[in-house]
Amino acid sequence: MPYNVAVCIKPVPDPKYYDKVTIDPVKKTITRTGIPILFNPVDKNALEAALRLRERYSGTVAVISMAPPEGAEILREALAMGADSAYLLSDRAFAGADTLATSYTLFHGLKKIEKEKNYLFDFVLCGCESADGATAQVSSQLGEWLRMPHLWNVFLMDAAETGKAGGEHEGNVFSVKTKIENGYMEWRIKSPAVMGVSRELNKPRFTSAMGIVKARNKPITLWNRADLSEADDEFLGLKGSPTQPGEIFAVDLKRSGKFLTGTHEEIVKQIVAIMKTNGILVGD
Repeated sequence: MPYNVAVCIKPVPDPKYYDKVTIDPVKKTITRTGIPILFNPVDKNALEAALRLRERYSGTVAVISMAPPEGAEILREALAMGADSAYLLSDRAFAGADTLATSYTLFHGLKKIEKEKNYLFDFVLCGCESADGATAQVSSQLGEWLRMPHLWNVFLMDAAETGKAGGEHEGNVFSVKTKIENGYMEWRIKSPAVMGVSRELNKPRFTSAMGIVKARNKPITLWNRADLSEADDEFLGLKGSPTQPGEIFAVDLKRSGKFLTGTHEEIVKQIVAIMKTNGILVGD
């Protein structure tokens, strides 16, 4: 049977530029202007899983992201990897969102895709965590918004078999393993379902030259706040985020300096005296 799969993708700051990331002292949100963005690494594993499902059973793969306009670059990369369509949710009304507001926005984006495409998603896949926040909450929150069963930290996913000769696929039931602290757990999960996948699930494919060429003709649909007409402003962006920052202050890392004068012997005696005063044991 064919599967319609959605993959949630997050553009993240290039770690080479983390020292350039600042916090707005008034809005208390992260300022990333001018910092290059990358495809969140483990989201590529989620996309690879979706592409393999399509290759094995047929169906469609849509990618969706809530991000500033430059997030379209990452979605274009996903299209080049093989996704069929891409959706970017971008509006100042979505800015400053914590994981709950982010998952709520993605939820409404996913429901709008289903309405326009006239089908329901069989699987919604995400990376189990992002490279910048690493809260590991969005996949579970999405599962709750969508009222679907959901699993996190998935490192093995395969079609369940009926037990009949030939290994016939048992409908839309999958055997899944999830990592836990001291081992793993085994599950049987029936679609529709949401899964947060780990890096161990697979090895993402490289983007080919042909994939880049084909991506030019694939659509990236941009939706803003007005397009998500069924969403409630009370749950969007900074306003809809129950996680609120407290006071922000910069730690003073400056060191006090003191010039010592005198002969070499006198300066050494002064240093030893200062060390002893600060509790440092110094031999005679």
